[in-house]
Amino acid sequence: MKKLLLILVLLMLAATVVAAPGNFAERAKATEIPVEINVTGMILEDFLAFISEQSGISILAVPEIADMKINLRLAAGKTLGQVLEELRNGYHLSFQINDTKEAIVVIKAPYYEGRYLTAAPNVLVKANSEYYGDRSMAGGGMVQAADFNTEEYKRVYDNSFQDTLTAALSTFSIDVDTASYSNVRRFINSGKLPAADAVRTEEMINYFNYDYPQPTGEYPFSVTTEVSDCPWQQGHQLVMVGLQGKNLMTQELPPSNLVFLIDVSGSMSEPNKLPLLKTTFKMLVKQLRAQDKVSIVVYAGAAGVVLEPTYGSERDKIITAIDNLQAGGSTAGGEGIELAYKIAKDNFTGSGNNRVILATDGDFNVGISSEGELVRMIEQRRDDGISLSVLGFGMGNIKDNKMEALADRGNGNYAYIDNALEARKVMVGQLAGTLYTIAKDVKFQVEFNPANVKYYRLIGYENRVMENSDFTNDKKDAGDMGAGHSVTALYEIIPVGSEELAGRIDPLAYQRPEIVPSDDLLQVKIRYKEPEKDGSILFTKRVGNEDVTSVPSENFRFAAAVTEYAMLLRNCEFKGQATYQQVLELAKSAKGHDDGGYRAEFIKIVEISQLLEEK
Repeated sequence: MKKLLLILVLLMLAATVVAAPGNFAERAKATEIPVEINVTGMILEDFLAFISEQSGISILAVPEIADMKINLRLAAGKTLGQVLEELRNGYHLSFQINDTKEAIVVIKAPYYEGRYLTAAPNVLVKANSEYYGDRSMAGGGMVQAADFNTEEYKRVYDNSFQDTLTAALSTFSIDVDTASYSNVRRFINSGKLPAADAVRTEEMINYFNYDYPQPTGEYPFSVTTEVSDCPWQQGHQLVMVGLQGKNLMTQELPPSNLVFLIDVSGSMSEPNKLPLLKTTFKMLVKQLRAQDKVSIVVYAGAAGVVLEPTYGSERDKIITAIDNLQAGGSTAGGEGIELAYKIAKDNFTGSGNNRVILATDGDFNVGISSEGELVRMIEQRRDDGISLSVLGFGMGNIKDNKMEALADRGNGNYAYIDNALEARKVMVGQLAGTLYTIAKDVKFQVEFNPANVKYYRLIGYENRVMENSDFTNDKKDAGDMGAGHSVTALYEIIPVGSEELAGRIDPLAYQRPEIVPSDDLLQVKIRYKEPEKDGSILFTKRVGNEDVTSVPSENFRFAAAVTEYAMLLRNCEFKGQATYQQVLELAKSAKGHDDGGYRAEFIKIVEISQLLEEK
């Protein structure tokens, strides 16, 4: 009865809370399509391009549905509103309008409690409606309103400019997480801009592969540096530092002792949670070798073992256990983590990969459930040589803050799985990087030369900033790097000679900085440990004025485009003259070979974001 009442309330909201659409919406609906429509198996993106040409109105589909195939037959002379109505009814689509750009954004209709929710025909919603998921045109759908959205994100304060004379060192831990980008993509696919704190710039940048060289020397990674003009702020420069981890062949990988820790609580019952989770883990299982072991622990109101340690040679047995999972109950996440670590320790392999893989929406609500308690528990167990990786699923109640913190403290990585293609990227394409560490406790320390750099600002990594003294302290934990992973860091610098002031402090009474003459801009230092050792190894590289280029590489331009996009989404105070158009120009010029089409997808996401932003 309660579910029925909730659905009725949502439908009433869909029909009553939307803003008046303005003249463009009425014109758009009444626009005549002069030709007959007769398409079979046509890609939605191509069909919308055809309809846009016929109607003179820009119509774009979000990336999630752009490749959908449609069949449609309509006589000549139908209105655009009638065409959209056919798409809505036949393919569960919704539509948003942008009066400013006179454009329409097509999204997938919301799904709730086993059905697509549709409002009354011809309801119009402005782009990026204030209601979470409430965005329909020509009878689109409705998701939970803002009151039902309990997603949680940690507050992020953008790093500010530092005066090189008084603070020449910048120290931080690497971050190979990619969850923020795929979560942002989920927001855009639902027709809504993300919350500012859902955007972590370093994870946006590191989602993409860059054409960095493989290491050839004694170190397990290569280091690439590049300096060029800053696209969004005239007179500033960008410094790019890129690490590329060594690739490992399958036969080189050590045996794995994996524990799948799976949330099967009631909150995981939606199609983009447990069903997608099952697909994700089955992809991983199909990559396992005979020497790899898997155990499965589930938790809801309580935790339990549904699969004792099983070798990869018994693949069908593992997949059957995954297929039999069902959702229901509250969420005793802390108890599940305790049990998973116990099983991992009982089956510990001395020379292999010991890892718990937690799959959840992070909505722990029974037993140990606060972020602080969970993090302390993870920190107590990481010294046992067992890593924790986290896969996030779902929308509406995702606890991003908890999942990021757990993966960080558990010496693992955090990925958000928004669709089956992302699952394949993480579990198949990047399996070695997801599971196998080549360097642990990796720390950056960059020293800027005050003779050439007036101010600098680390872009992103706000949650990874460390004390300068932590760099040489091998007891301080830092991020781990997986096989084949790449890590990119960007600094925005203001050269000496600029009249710009950015937070200069008064001179000290008892100290005077002494500048050592040098043509260097900066020195990059990296410390890391080999996976089985406790002592760190130091890598250093100097970057000078001769490294500045007026023709930046594709790597540089694309990383700058992603950075600028992230600053626009966050409305960062340092975004300068950043624009979506400039992001698109940079990204299109640096698309490159684009294996997997991820850069092309990014360009589409930026195009949609521009329409959602300019209401």
